[in-house]
Amino acid sequence: MSHSLGAVRMEVGRVFIAWSMAFLLLSVLGEEMTGLSQCDFPAIYNFGDSNSDTGGISAAFYPAGQPSGETFFHEPAGRGSDGRLIIDFIAKRLRLPYLSAYLDSIGASFRHGANFATGGSTIRQLNESFFLTGASPFSLDIQIVQFDQFKTRTSKLYNKAKKNSQRRNLPRPQDFSDALYTFDIGQNDIAAGIRKSSSENFGAVLPGIIDQLASAVKHLHEQGARNFWIHNTGPIGCLPVTQHNYHHPMPGILDQHGCLIAQNDMAIEFNGQLKRQVTKLRTQLPGAALTYVDIFAAKYKLISNPKEQGFVDARSICCGYHEDSNHVWCGHRDKINGTEIYAGSCEDPSKYISWDGVHYTEAANHWIANHILNGSFADPPVPITHACHKRQSV
Repeated sequence: MSHSLGAVRMEVGRVFIAWSMAFLLLSVLGEEMTGLSQCDFPAIYNFGDSNSDTGGISAAFYPAGQPSGETFFHEPAGRGSDGRLIIDFIAKRLRLPYLSAYLDSIGASFRHGANFATGGSTIRQLNESFFLTGASPFSLDIQIVQFDQFKTRTSKLYNKAKKNSQRRNLPRPQDFSDALYTFDIGQNDIAAGIRKSSSENFGAVLPGIIDQLASAVKHLHEQGARNFWIHNTGPIGCLPVTQHNYHHPMPGILDQHGCLIAQNDMAIEFNGQLKRQVTKLRTQLPGAALTYVDIFAAKYKLISNPKEQGFVDARSICCGYHEDSNHVWCGHRDKINGTEIYAGSCEDPSKYISWDGVHYTEAANHWIANHILNGSFADPPVPITHACHKRQSV
């Protein structure tokens, strides 16, 4: 899977070309889209990692503490951010409530969907401990098993219920086939590849990882799912927590925006194989509507032009202390050279792209959501409100 430096730069350039072309395609499709009605998605079922976890890992292990959630929820809300995530803005765009985490039993409502994502989740099972590396035990295959159990048990309870009050927080069985099934997972598989092996070794296992994601989609399709919105993975080499370790790098290590080329190269390879797999799934599942969303391009566009979009430098971190290989994570305290450090949040999170060095702020998530939900970064280039309509790839 090795790429030359020139190839990586060409691929990053392709990101900008693809983004520009998407607007042309949207206008070309505009007339055709006029006759299509908006999809009436009754529910969302989400599978993923911390980029879309709305409380799963907090319910399973330790609850997220202050200052997370401070911007929108004004208290910790199980999200790795100061506020809402992209999945929250997806729900808002579809006029649905924010998703309850499947693992959260307190105050949850599943009438309009459920969120199976947990922070640290991977597509492929890792033989690692959450307490040692942060890898979630709820890998994608486990999330799919949880969905199966959820569908079976809630349908049985719904059909047995004799009062509407008993059904109030349960999904309607007929809604499963009309729901939107969203995926945002893969970043931690790449992180594990970076941590445990060389890019060449990761390249050897990558096809199997992509096949596992495809198997999850096929299984859901067998269970009646028909509408899929699949995010690729973002530019992992642009995460500020990693960038802070490279003060004086050798030439060719970082790109013009300070991102690690080798790590982004792994993400680009992942995304290329994922897109080809989604194209293949369209042939294998002709009754399904599958939308592939280029999250990498959307996030890289923001990271490349932060000041033009009203943000500070993309490498700046709102919450956390990361200097000279010393890390105090957001909301924690530690002693560095005899001095106690509290890693609190910045004065104005809305000016920052990065919340804690790994996850994005609500403001950045909102910006990204606004740019992907209209179809500008989607294949086929349809807005999420029309993602039930099957189209040919572009």
